[in-house]
Amino acid sequence: VCVVSLVGFVMLCISYQPDEKTCVQFTVKLMYFLLSALGLVVCVLAVAFAAHHYLQMTQFTCDTVLESCQCKVDTADPLGRTFVYQDAADCGSVTSTLHLYLLLQMVLNVIAAIVCLAACFVMWKHRYQVFYVGVRFYPLTATEGQQQKV
Repeated sequence: VCVVSLVGFVMLCISYQPDEKTCVQFTVKLMYFLLSALGLVVCVLAVAFAAHHYLQMTQFTCDTVLESCQCKVDTADPLGRTFVYQDAADCGSVTSTLHLYLLLQMVLNVIAAIVCLAACFVMWKHRYQVFYVGVRFYPLTATEGQQQKV
């Protein structure tokens, strides 16, 4: 997302030519669109990853063992994965802090995904905003030169 913003600043510094008559302008616009699309995909994946970990953390059972917090998803499973947080005497503060961190990460990544989607939409609309429909409809009212006399 930071690289997309830097490319956007470069795009602002290039003198604008209508219909992309310069190779540099076309290349920067294409790079901006592709990086915005890539940023959108990465941000959506980051939201999914954080949501998965958040849901996994809601099922944790945590115990304090020797100045560390050990959390397991399923305590009955002897082969289940154990998450160990060193130098954490209070497991409640660790898990609540991680819940808050993951929620904040999800919100910020959703905002970044919306910004990348808006950038892709604006670039696409700027390039393909004129669509040929073939038939043009005019209003049924008479024009100024053709007003009827009563």
